[in-house]
Amino acid sequence: MIAKPDAGTLLVVDDDAPLRTWLARAMTERGFEVRVADGYDAAMEAAHTESPEYALVDLKMPGRSGLELARDLVALDPATRVVVLTGYGSIATAVEAMRLGAVGYLQKPADADDVLAAFERAAQPPLVPTTVEYDAPSLARAEWEHIHRVLTDCGGNVSEAARKLGVHRRSLQRKLSKYAPK
Repeated sequence: MIAKPDAGTLLVVDDDAPLRTWLARAMTERGFEVRVADGYDAAMEAAHTESPEYALVDLKMPGRSGLELARDLVALDPATRVVVLTGYGSIATAVEAMRLGAVGYLQKPADADDVLAAFERAAQPPLVPTTVEYDAPSLARAEWEHIHRVLTDCGGNVSEAARKLGVHRRSLQRKLSKYAPK
């Protein structure tokens, strides 16, 4: 996946210098004008100088966190698209990042193509629920299908299927003698 030439400005914020340098070089090769920062203060100073179109922000940094930075970058310029990058991912921090304005959340190790994909996913329109009608089976039909699935799993052994279903063998035989409900 390769970005278009003049893909825009990208601010890479990470306290890990080798990773920051590698990401900056990789994103420059993909057409971004890249600026780097090693923490919250340097990132906000760079954003006040010129607000980036994109920002890749590490979650855990000395001092203020990447979540605070994501929030403040979006507050400074709502058009800035922020992706949070972390080695300490959890559902709670992912939800909090989105709530604070991030458009993506990536787990380390992530490469430049993963970052591009996260920004591209954020640019896609939201999923629209389908309007296809679904006819749910009746309760009697669902029960009949379940009974037959268990019976098949038991190799046709009615006594074993009755034990697994928690019903008396004769009750199961009566249910099996009926035709499938609609």
